[in-house]
Amino acid sequence: MTNNLKNQSPELLGDIQQLIHRAKQKAAIAINSELTLLYWQIGKRINNDVLGGERADYGKKIIVDLAKSLTVQFGKGWSKAQISYCLKFAEIYRDIKIVHALREQLTWTHIKSIIYIDNEIKRDFYITMATQERWSTRTLSQRIDSQLFERTALAKKPDDAIVQELTMLREQGKVNEDLLLKDPYLLDFLELNDSYLEKDLEDAILHEMQQFLLEMGSGFSFIARQFRISMNDEDYYIDLLFFNRKLNRLVAIELKTGKFKPEHKGQMEFYLRWLAKHEQQKTELSPIGIILCSDKDQDQIELLELDKSSIHVAEYLTELPPKALLEQRLHQAITNAKQRITYNSSKNSNK
Repeated sequence: MTNNLKNQSPELLGDIQQLIHRAKQKAAIAINSELTLLYWQIGKRINNDVLGGERADYGKKIIVDLAKSLTVQFGKGWSKAQISYCLKFAEIYRDIKIVHALREQLTWTHIKSIIYIDNEIKRDFYITMATQERWSTRTLSQRIDSQLFERTALAKKPDDAIVQELTMLREQGKVNEDLLLKDPYLLDFLELNDSYLEKDLEDAILHEMQQFLLEMGSGFSFIARQFRISMNDEDYYIDLLFFNRKLNRLVAIELKTGKFKPEHKGQMEFYLRWLAKHEQQKTELSPIGIILCSDKDQDQIELLELDKSSIHVAEYLTELPPKALLEQRLHQAITNAKQRITYNSSKNSNK
């Protein structure tokens, strides 16, 4: 019967199958939305009316007893851990408007991964990126575990600037370079030793191009290795050339195994000018460059104002740095940035 239907009315069968799949998808989305709101309401009720906002020993006992009673009546899904998630959800998000927005954007599993992030701006970053990039729950967990936020150039900006960038992405869909370009790039997946030659690094990157593209950020497409530039009967070579569809621009990459040197900036600027003249399409924005180096002198880079010239200098590490170290460096970068802003504002006001 099924084979006859496929042969006689393949379009009818296909259309009905699509209707069923769409209905199931809509039902799943609706159920997720209602469950997320339910979990928040349960957490709010327990927090406000039972625990009084405190986690005393008697409160923990109530949670255990409640989990047992709910499991007996409603079956699986009401463990102590689940109720703890509900409590945390209600603690972190007290505004019902935010809850309504979250339940329309993310699944409950997404939310469980986010609510234990202790920094509001970091939570907002992962919510925004997960929503815009349509990350699976597994991808979100991987990004959090690998400290993606700390590694973006965005994290080095003052808090107000970060909030502004994320708001712009949510409301206008505009992607800033600092959201896509990670600093430092973690090349631990290349399995490099602590001592390596520049060619070894490049070969390893090319060998693992797929992973490298994922690590670099959203929207990168590989164009060429050792991209040749000819000028005045001389040939020059860009180590790696990419195109980023979200930034809508070419991305040139130079790999350096030593510390950043001022002449690296001049070399990259030459490459970018050549690409803008000979490779950039009319609909594309101007090319940008990334210089990967084994160490980076932040003061020197800022003195040269590389950020203003669309050149990014990143430091690559061959193992995941400790979370505490990343947070320390992030805090220091934000502190330095705020001090510079305060100093510049004071300097301008005294003129």
